[in-house]
Amino acid sequence: MRKLQNSELGRKSISQFRQSEKSPFVIVLDNVRSHNNVGSVFRTADAFLAGCIYLCGITATPPHRDIHKTALGATESVAWKYFRTTTEAIEELRKEGYRIVAVEQAEGSVGLADFVVETGKQYALVFGHEINGVDQSVIDLCDAVIEIPQFGTKHSFNIAVSTGIVLWELTKKTM
Repeated sequence: MRKLQNSELGRKSISQFRQSEKSPFVIVLDNVRSHNNVGSVFRTADAFLAGCIYLCGITATPPHRDIHKTALGATESVAWKYFRTTTEAIEELRKEGYRIVAVEQAEGSVGLADFVVETGKQYALVFGHEINGVDQSVIDLCDAVIEIPQFGTKHSFNIAVSTGIVLWELTKKTM
């Protein structure tokens, strides 16, 4: 086996990315405090052709050195919007026909593997604060809650890791 060179990967240019048909998923960051996590989410959103990232509350916005460090240029390809509150973002997304889905540990949550992605529907995936998770007032506005199964002693994954896990699993269901 030979490792491929970047020139062999067939990656889209920024303009090609912007013109590409996007996945049915957008990402909502509910008060994510780490600039590095925000940058990593941008990079993952680019990889999975997410339509947009909604940055809410204390979540940092580009341009910022620490976001750019982990995004590796994805802040130039992935569209984003800032909202003072996550509630405002959800209200806009609901008007646009999105199904609002939190990624959190909650009563009545659906295991990630069991969540059904309906063809023709759009989904706003809400990820929360690194310590406090998705705020309860935001969960109250959601149509569903997805839970990532965990088997160790820790209670959660890093927000950027969670985004990658969820987007990969849901993207597989749309292929």
